[in-house]
Amino acid sequence: MGGGCRCGAVARLHLLIFLLLLGLGCSNGGRRWAQATLLPQQEVEALKGIATKLNKTDWDFSVDPCSASGNWVNSPTKFLISNVTCDCSFKNRTECHIVSLQLRRQNLSGVLPEEVLNLTYLRHLDLPRNFIQGPIPASWASLPVFNVSLQGNRISGRLPKELGRMPMLRSIVLEGNQIEGPIPPELGNIISLERFFISANNITGELPATFSRLTNMTDFRIDGTSISGKIPSFIKNWQRVNRIDMQGTLMTGPIPQEISLLRNLTELRVTDLSGPSMKFPPLQNAVHLTELVLRNCSIYGEIPSYLGLMQYLKVLDISFNKLTGQIPINFGGMAALQYLYLTSNMLTGDLPDWMLKNRASNKKNMDISYNDLTGNPPSECQQANVNMVSSFSSSNDNSLQPCLRKNLPCMGKPRDSSLFINCGGKSVVVDGITYKDDSSQIGTSTFVLSNDRKWAYSSTGDFVGNENADYIARNTSELTLVHPELYTEARVSSLSLKYYGLCMDNGEYMVKLHFSEIVFTEDRTYSSTGKRVFDVFIQGAKVLGDFNIQDEAGGVHRAITKYFSTNITDNTLEIHFYWGGKGTTAIPYRGIYGPLISAISVTQTRRNHHGVSTGVLIAIIAAACLAVILLLIACYFKISPRKNVAGRQFFNRGSITSELQTRAQYFFTLKEIEYATKHFDPANKIGEGGFGPVYKGTLADGTTIAVKKLSSKSSQGNREFLNEIGIIFTLRHPHLVRLFGCCIDGDQLLLIYEFLENNSVGRALFGHHLKLDWPTRYNICIGTAKGLVYLHEESTLKIIHRDIKPSNILLDEKLQPKISDFGLAKLNDDRGPVSTRIAGTVGYMAPEYATRGCLTRKADIYSYGVVTLEIVSGMSNTNSMSNEEYLHLLDWAERLKQQGKLLEMVDRRLGSDYSQEQALRLLNVALLCANTLPTQRPKMSSVVKMLCGQIPIEIIPDDDDLIEDLQVNMTESRCSVNDSQTDRSQSQMPSNDCSVLLHNNKDGTWSKNSKDSGYLPSSSSSSVKLCSAENICTP
Repeated sequence: MGGGCRCGAVARLHLLIFLLLLGLGCSNGGRRWAQATLLPQQEVEALKGIATKLNKTDWDFSVDPCSASGNWVNSPTKFLISNVTCDCSFKNRTECHIVSLQLRRQNLSGVLPEEVLNLTYLRHLDLPRNFIQGPIPASWASLPVFNVSLQGNRISGRLPKELGRMPMLRSIVLEGNQIEGPIPPELGNIISLERFFISANNITGELPATFSRLTNMTDFRIDGTSISGKIPSFIKNWQRVNRIDMQGTLMTGPIPQEISLLRNLTELRVTDLSGPSMKFPPLQNAVHLTELVLRNCSIYGEIPSYLGLMQYLKVLDISFNKLTGQIPINFGGMAALQYLYLTSNMLTGDLPDWMLKNRASNKKNMDISYNDLTGNPPSECQQANVNMVSSFSSSNDNSLQPCLRKNLPCMGKPRDSSLFINCGGKSVVVDGITYKDDSSQIGTSTFVLSNDRKWAYSSTGDFVGNENADYIARNTSELTLVHPELYTEARVSSLSLKYYGLCMDNGEYMVKLHFSEIVFTEDRTYSSTGKRVFDVFIQGAKVLGDFNIQDEAGGVHRAITKYFSTNITDNTLEIHFYWGGKGTTAIPYRGIYGPLISAISVTQTRRNHHGVSTGVLIAIIAAACLAVILLLIACYFKISPRKNVAGRQFFNRGSITSELQTRAQYFFTLKEIEYATKHFDPANKIGEGGFGPVYKGTLADGTTIAVKKLSSKSSQGNREFLNEIGIIFTLRHPHLVRLFGCCIDGDQLLLIYEFLENNSVGRALFGHHLKLDWPTRYNICIGTAKGLVYLHEESTLKIIHRDIKPSNILLDEKLQPKISDFGLAKLNDDRGPVSTRIAGTVGYMAPEYATRGCLTRKADIYSYGVVTLEIVSGMSNTNSMSNEEYLHLLDWAERLKQQGKLLEMVDRRLGSDYSQEQALRLLNVALLCANTLPTQRPKMSSVVKMLCGQIPIEIIPDDDDLIEDLQVNMTESRCSVNDSQTDRSQSQMPSNDCSVLLHNNKDGTWSKNSKDSGYLPSSSSSSVKLCSAENICTP
């Protein structure tokens, strides 16, 4: 019996130990076998699906995910987190659920998994800095999460409107992706939303009015997007907001007065606003501000003194504005201030004493460069951490250091005609040329003058979020470039970087800027998702806008050299690199952005005259111009004596002739061209253009060129040749074929262009040597549209191309489109058309141009619409349709639109590998452009906005633009516009009038006039006469 008691006691002891161990397992999840039953199998399977979708291979499913071991939880670091967090408090601690999934900087790939929907208790989804692609699933709207972070991936597509059904969402961080389109207004329904980060995406449109409901907003960031419209006054409803970032958008000012109601603001960054000038916004109530950035916002007036009373303000950047008056004296008492940027304003008065006091211990970084100060000048341009270059108004006061004066004048005799700098690197010798050392470490607010005083640079700005950032970028990968020593290091700046060539000989120069993106990677990691965007100015003129080194070079660690011709007239060269708030700022970590330059080379191409009086100089110039003009006329008459009237008309255009003379260095010799083309070897012939044959050639320096050789049998003749020289010399745009120069030698008239190795869109579409995928086709349409915007609206000379067709759109090595053949281009100055001749290609000419010769920019827009239809469909509009019901491609497109089957037009060779949304956008815009009525066709700038989703695709009446095109000088073309005749009836019109009458009835109907096959309003009221039978309406 005693033995039985002992056995029973032992059994009870074993049971007690078992229960104790079970309790410990339930309480802390430390035993696999005890814990394994606590996480529902549904969530285990969800994790397996997530691992598959994201290619995460290190999760050990033999260990329970809630065990805090087996790679389910790691020790968090700043750069790497892989944590699955469980809550095991359910059902008296017998059941666990996943509440947080953090996978930061894991370099995960794949797509966003819908399996997370099975994690029904998930509250935090954190997947930043990976390589995840694809759209955000609309089904995620049912997630019960508080926080979602997808920053620094490759998420694409549009924001699903369904996300507006996430009432528990507090934070959504999508910064640094490829999301496009407008913000859905439905997101304004998430009234719990506190943080909204959408910076560095392709977001378009305006901020939804529904965002006025987001009264819990605390942190709002839209930097570097294409969001447009005015800054909305509804931000006054965001009473809890403490940070607003609106840098580098397309928004317009002014900053609304209602911002004065945001008393909890601690950080405000608004930069690069377009629109009217404005006074300083009322921020006196934002007493808790620590960072205030209002850069390049067209703010005028004096700096408000209340800023000096903000005791917490650390960063104040109000640079690149129009501020006047003196620097407030109370700024000297701002104890917390660390960075002060007053760069590029119109500030006057004395340099404050407090800026230079105790400069040895002064830790403040200040920049007052490029202002109009008058008194208390310092002895140097850089003292301690204060940059004062060009901060004083006088350029002639010899008591001032030259670097303090406007334009950094040369104090001695100009001595240099070249400059070579290895930006950020040591001195190197390349091809016998020594590139100067530029390896000094600089910080914010810095001006550095070279030891030989021949060049200098000024750097402004600090890197937000990275106080220890380096201002020299260093390559960490193997470079396989020609002359890699120029690209091993590069100078970077967070905001503004200016290089100066000092005491240089006046004249014309070729500036070469060498770039290579050496910070980002080219692999499937988050470091490859960075995007650096900045602007470049030379002598104050913008030469590169929204420049992206990686895109231009075709990848990272590849070199790209940009060439620019410029003129130095005051012995100083200025090259300015400026960050306008665009691109990523946190890849691979925060503080990586801003301009980057690897090397600069400057060589003189023509020297200006020295040592002669103004009168003598004028006489020399006049004589030289006359001699060249007479030479060109002689050559021209020799080639085409029967067309001397055209020659005289061309040379009467003083502006064009002057341009030719100032660019004389772009004239090639016949010997050079014959060498390049091997004496026009037939093997080098690559096509037949409107002028005659086109040859491929290689210049002595290795540059590949295309040479248009004027044919004596050319139907276009020499008039277009001379016209083209004058026009194209002045044009520079990424989507225009660049003219390098010309050759006039006896009977030889040649144009020398850049060579584009992939021929034309026409050959790619209708030939067999190239296959254009959907992204390429989409980019071709947008790039061509941008090129036409430049020709029609942005260039100094307004150009009507007259022959837009696939064979006149060439493709470079990256399949980027470039518009070619300006032999048919029409110069359209402020007075109107200067040509009355029909030129174009059947199938692409607008009806009013083909039938009447009425030529406006709308003719190009019509042609663009037809070409876009061809690019989407892969079919030619000039070929008859196999279906007898339709004559041409345009007929078919219009019928499919009526039937709601427009996507049937998409090239079948693409299969399903295309974006339906983009295809519909292109097709609808194309049909709008190909409208029979010119006034119903949008401007090309509106076309680009429609294609980019910035404005709706709809008819934008444009009568004023059409009338402007047809306002013609009576002397030159006898075409008149009488837009005041808006109430004349049809019966009052001359019987021989061939004008197009513009009228849109209330019902939108139009009637056709049988006399002239034009379109007339069905009502005679409110019409506008555009042209008459005696002018350009007559061929």
